[in-house]
Amino acid sequence: MSSAKILIVDDEAIIVNTVRAYLEPEGYTVYTAADGPAALKAARSFRPDLVILDIMLPGLDGIEVLRRLRQESAVYVLLLTAKTEETDKLVGLSMGADDYLTKPFSPRELVARAKAILRRDRGPDAHEATLVFRRLRIDPEARRVWKDDQLVELTPTEFDLLFALARHRGRVLSREQLIENVWGYDYYGDERVVDVHVGRIRKKLEDDPANPALIATARSAGYRFEDDLA
Repeated sequence: MSSAKILIVDDEAIIVNTVRAYLEPEGYTVYTAADGPAALKAARSFRPDLVILDIMLPGLDGIEVLRRLRQESAVYVLLLTAKTEETDKLVGLSMGADDYLTKPFSPRELVARAKAILRRDRGPDAHEATLVFRRLRIDPEARRVWKDDQLVELTPTEFDLLFALARHRGRVLSREQLIENVWGYDYYGDERVVDVHVGRIRKKLEDDPANPALIATARSAGYRFEDDLA
């Protein structure tokens, strides 16, 4: 049983009550909010491990809530989106959401996705050695990254993705391999989630994100970490 805390943010009571009914028997402590301002207040008060966040909210929409959350927290965020909100979904991922689920969804799938996300909170084995390259230093125990000795703030998902690539320096990892490494083998979402997160990492680490030197794209194959060893 888990003692993790989950905040559900949705203005549809039937969805909130259904999700709560599936999560609480798994041992999760569940908090709820029905609009954007209440979501931010609850996130600050309860410090959840995971926020399940609907995009369509009164007060502030989910994208704005996510933007504000990311200014102050690296909490895992699972977006709930409607099928017609393709653009919002990609915008949400590009702003730091860790995953998404499309409505209507199976409550059992949501529980499985929440479990997979929260399992990742353990991240890489903390006993693994710090990876030291010419430009980057990646510490799995502290879950921190330095570029040219300057600390770079990454979300948990961004860190896990970078660490997976860096551990296999010089080797192309496919999107499927990266999903299995980071999101878990039971992930059934869109592979574009990898591309969006790589784009976010590049914006934070590359001198010129449009011409990346640290994380290269292997066309039609995946991505390759290319920083030189120190």
